[in-house]
Amino acid sequence: MNFTSTKYLYLFLFSLFLQLSFAQSSDNPWKFSIGVNVIDTYPTGDNSPYLGNAGDLFEDFFNVGDHWNLGGPSASLSRYLGAGFSLGLQGGINTIEKINGVSNPSISSYSADAFFNFYPKNSGILRPFLKAGYGWSNFDISGDLIDGRLLSRDVSKTVLGGIGLDIMFDSAFGITIQTEYRNAFEIFGTNYLQHQIGVSYQFGSGDIDKDGVPDKKDECPEVPGLKEYNGCPDTDGDTVIDKKDTCPEIPGKVEYNGCPDTDGDGIADPDDACVEQPGTPEMNGCPDTDGDGVSDDTDTCIDEVGPLENNGCPWPDADNDGVPDKDDLCKDEAGAVVNNGCPELSGEIMKTINDRGAKINFAANSDKILGKKMRNILLEIRDILVENPKGNLLIEGYASADGSEDFNNELSVRRAETVRDLLVSLGISEARLQVKGLGEKAPIADNESPEGRAENRRVQFIYKY
Repeated sequence: MNFTSTKYLYLFLFSLFLQLSFAQSSDNPWKFSIGVNVIDTYPTGDNSPYLGNAGDLFEDFFNVGDHWNLGGPSASLSRYLGAGFSLGLQGGINTIEKINGVSNPSISSYSADAFFNFYPKNSGILRPFLKAGYGWSNFDISGDLIDGRLLSRDVSKTVLGGIGLDIMFDSAFGITIQTEYRNAFEIFGTNYLQHQIGVSYQFGSGDIDKDGVPDKKDECPEVPGLKEYNGCPDTDGDTVIDKKDTCPEIPGKVEYNGCPDTDGDGIADPDDACVEQPGTPEMNGCPDTDGDGVSDDTDTCIDEVGPLENNGCPWPDADNDGVPDKDDLCKDEAGAVVNNGCPELSGEIMKTINDRGAKINFAANSDKILGKKMRNILLEIRDILVENPKGNLLIEGYASADGSEDFNNELSVRRAETVRDLLVSLGISEARLQVKGLGEKAPIADNESPEGRAENRRVQFIYKY
């Protein structure tokens, strides 16, 4: 091997060392290769003495020292098109020194071609390919050499076909080994084999975030990520990538867009107003202890049913008539809902009725009402009730301390019934009137005097809700 060939071999080895020293991106469409080439002049023409015997042909083909010419460099640039095909340009320089075992003066040679490669398998460590192309070859020859075996007159058009193999160190760098047969169109062209070995580097697709995923496949091209997530990060490691993770720094579940559900109520924490208390979707993840439709987090009275407008607390009702004070026109006097919290027989009406009733007297040990005066009093009470048809009355009967307590209790009931019956006879519905006997209870005068006992023999009217 002469100095020129040795120089090119060292250049190839140095280039290989430099290129394998850098980490590169993956899945790039462009491929650049540089290396050395070997021109094989066996056989070189129809008059080769080796074509007569097949055994000699095989033996001498592998006697590379007779017909291999190591030179260089060779280089190629190609772009992957898809479906296993790539298109490229290549060129090589060599020096021919041996032709079928005969040493000759050095002959300069070069070639330049366009080619297609087809990769049946375009991934993995080993990537075989088929090659076809068209170009030009040149042998710088002056005169006839070796019985006319090299008859090339400078440049000749050439078609080529061959096979090759890419051995990948990673997704960008590898070694390319290939051999091709070059057939000249012109009658004075030279047919020969060309073997090449070199390093290859694939490039062309950027990787802005330097995460090893090319930008064209990187769903997060400006943020370093992981290959299994197409270049996107997953900061909390919950298998939900950050750009789809509502809680990117807190591990969560896929069904909650990467957020946790601390209380296990089926509502993700960001949407849960009560993160540590199981609740319902209707209450935004909070419970409603008293079932009043106001969630506990806003309910001031979580154990009492109340409206939302009063923060879940019941409205106050000072007179306990079922009408809240805010709607009660008679807050201190129990009344009816239909009458806005006021009695249907107002306090003023009841005072008038009782003023009349106080004039109704009974004889000792009697439940009889006698006289036109008493009847007129009942007529006045009747008229008041007719004017106020929705009011109901409780008629309480009383007795003085004369006689036994049991007798007085019974007597007081009969006195109340007497007043009721008379009012009914005057046209008042019995449904509006109830009776009750209280006997000697609640005297309004001294039972030790005849006058006092006479006052205690009475009836009293109470508004009935």
